[in-house]
Amino acid sequence: MANQVSLDIFEGPLDLLLYLIKKEDLDINDIPISKLLSEYIQFIDMAKDLDIDLAGEFLEMAAELAYIKSKMLLPESSPEEDEGPDPRQDLVNKLLEYQKFKLAAGDLNQRNVLGRDVFRRLPTEVELTEEGPLVEADMEALLVAFQNVLKRLPQDKVHEIRGKVVGTAERLVQLTEFLRGKQQVSFEDLFEGDVTKPEVVVTFLAILEMGKQSFIKILQDRVFGRIVIVSQLSETTQNTSESITEEVEG
Repeated sequence: MANQVSLDIFEGPLDLLLYLIKKEDLDINDIPISKLLSEYIQFIDMAKDLDIDLAGEFLEMAAELAYIKSKMLLPESSPEEDEGPDPRQDLVNKLLEYQKFKLAAGDLNQRNVLGRDVFRRLPTEVELTEEGPLVEADMEALLVAFQNVLKRLPQDKVHEIRGKVVGTAERLVQLTEFLRGKQQVSFEDLFEGDVTKPEVVVTFLAILEMGKQSFIKILQDRVFGRIVIVSQLSETTQNTSESITEEVEG
């Protein structure tokens, strides 16, 4: 695949670690390093699948987590010996300091700057379901949902000879036809029929493109909750499948 994706999702490795700690509901003062490292490596692998270009500092953090894990796997010292500092402490201090500044920045960002050099955007429509109001999902939520789809793929390593993998533009057309006449579907429904990792990646890239082109709304009922895809094809475009393909490829 010749798809290259560049997403400004996390401001740095500490931002990603805080996100993973929140997602897994971990205690920041008593981090289970093995679990955090596993989640972190899964994100790195997922970024490679999507051709997301990660800065070197993300890989440095992976090495630091692995080093901390190795230190914690060392045999415990005898009661007479000094156990020494917790190998996680430096990382915990960095995370707490980063979290403090991030919260302060978020508070400043909430202050009223409308009418000066910022133009107010009207709130998007909120769709109601039995589970509650649906609001626009962010990229972090999409990556979590995508990661869950990858986890459901068959784990058996079987060599299979397949034909040419469908490209993003072609998959976008297929999804467009699938969504016609439907008001909304779940995120997972768009991956029906995808049985290999390349197919899943192409579908995810097509979903991102459809959201970018406003062909769909990507909504969520709560943090880390289910993601719903709402079709806007009848509202935003009357394009045929062929014209949509030309627009994406162009």
